[in-house]
Amino acid sequence: MDSTTRPVSPLRQRMIDDMRMRKLGERTQTAYVRAVRDLAAFLERSPDTASAEELRRFQLHLVERGTSAVTLNATITGLRFFFEVTLERGERMARMQPVRVPQTLPVVLSREEVARLIAGARNLKHQAALSVAYGAGLRASEVVALKVGDVDSQRMLLRVEQGKGRKDRHAMLSPVLLERLRAWWRVGHAQGRMLPGGWLFPGRDPTDPMTTRQLNRVIHAAADAAGIGKRVSMHTLRHSFATHLLESRVDIRLIQVLLGHKKLETTSMYTHVATEVLREVISPLEALPAP
Repeated sequence: MDSTTRPVSPLRQRMIDDMRMRKLGERTQTAYVRAVRDLAAFLERSPDTASAEELRRFQLHLVERGTSAVTLNATITGLRFFFEVTLERGERMARMQPVRVPQTLPVVLSREEVARLIAGARNLKHQAALSVAYGAGLRASEVVALKVGDVDSQRMLLRVEQGKGRKDRHAMLSPVLLERLRAWWRVGHAQGRMLPGGWLFPGRDPTDPMTTRQLNRVIHAAADAAGIGKRVSMHTLRHSFATHLLESRVDIRLIQVLLGHKKLETTSMYTHVATEVLREVISPLEALPAP
């Protein structure tokens, strides 16, 4: 073993095995282990010795440190797995309570802003990747996981394998998006970067895909180049995709399927930011006589 590599304790290995048995995602496993590690740092001893009162004080410590509601709830979820599953001591979690997450409206770009943003990307690969995120409503992780064979030009679909929730689904592929992908494929193929059956958006090493971190840097640089002052992320393109479909009178249940949302309530948040829909609700009220 490399001397720089810290050995895994039997307790952590048992938790890892418990997570693997349940086939939890890699990111979920990392988050759960981080939660237990943070608890151990707070206690300055093994986390399995924590009492219910100490767990309560740990949550108070996180709140006082300014931990966001999302991170706080994720930490509690990880600790609950550790105590309930690995230790079989779920009663110790009795005094740790999740907190309400403030409901905020997503940032949405106009169609003109989306066009400027994509044009602001510095090369054809980046423009094509951003176009897929917007044109198909994909998450950043789904964009970078696409392979050339996932583009079905006959059925005009994109195959999304093992998206969020480990589910396969199909995303829409418009003629405009298909042409942009074909243009990128021709350039990438000429450069020797498009390997047979390989990634649609390869990284520096064509055998590896772009990373989500690289894609986030791409969109921030494109937003700066386009002079867009809004807080933009890859998810902004997904929000914009859904909102623009809703404004175009596409049924919200179809949008739910295209986004891969498990619950309709998740998709319904876009009704609060779809300006064209809001205008239809507001305009009849404006016709009422003043009190």
